[in-house]
Amino acid sequence: MNLFSKENKILLKELIKTDFKLRYQGSAIGYLWSILKPLMLFAIMYVVFIQFLRLGGDIPHFPVALLLANVTWSFFTEATNMGMVSIVTRGDLLRKLNFSKHIIVLSAICGAAINFFINLIVVLLFSVFNGVQFTWTVIFAVPLFVELFLLATGVALILATLFVRFRDLGQIWEVVLQAGMYATPIIYPITFISNTNPTAAKIVMLNPVAQIIQDLRYFLIDKANVPVWQLINHKSIVAIPYILPVLIFALGFYVFNKQAKKFAEIL
Repeated sequence: MNLFSKENKILLKELIKTDFKLRYQGSAIGYLWSILKPLMLFAIMYVVFIQFLRLGGDIPHFPVALLLANVTWSFFTEATNMGMVSIVTRGDLLRKLNFSKHIIVLSAICGAAINFFINLIVVLLFSVFNGVQFTWTVIFAVPLFVELFLLATGVALILATLFVRFRDLGQIWEVVLQAGMYATPIIYPITFISNTNPTAAKIVMLNPVAQIIQDLRYFLIDKANVPVWQLINHKSIVAIPYILPVLIFALGFYVFNKQAKKFAEIL
């Protein structure tokens, strides 16, 4: 079935609207949690890692860099977590309607993307307040957002396919994300590693999420944030984190397509 058919587009729109309305249903401040949650987490990180541990002291506007990284990582976490369980939670819909199953996972990714772009507005306002000087290089943030979306979608498609059969995957992925957060330069600049162990820093930057975060910091905040191409001199190796999201998306699409017809039977 055509993923971009009129019926699928309408269904995708309705699923996104429904999920967004139900997300904070019954809470006192509703949609404001989309902004307050990452800000509260940022406040904790700011006090612990910047005020007490003095990380990022050599990077201009590092509090903004911390907030940007936190918002970016939160999107990846939310998109993959919600995408992973999306097929199982929509099992009743799968049994009643004939439509492209990708729509269910895509609706979860789009819901996370809405939160992400709302939070980006907060980041931009905080940047202005912090004295960040924007230049024309901000346009390079657009392909980085596309790269992030492809990566999150590819991972979510793989996880959603596996989660239908293996429900323990949810607990495993939670641990992987926790480890990934500390292995990604979010609460610290990449120079924190490269100054003591350059090889370890290069390995860390092969992670596409780390590459995206550092590139966003470089183009949006300050050129003192070292991007992957300044850290790794070998052109072929530098290309790895940029190519991986496309490969992961293609793999996720293939795996999901191959198993999609069996979802209704298993559920």
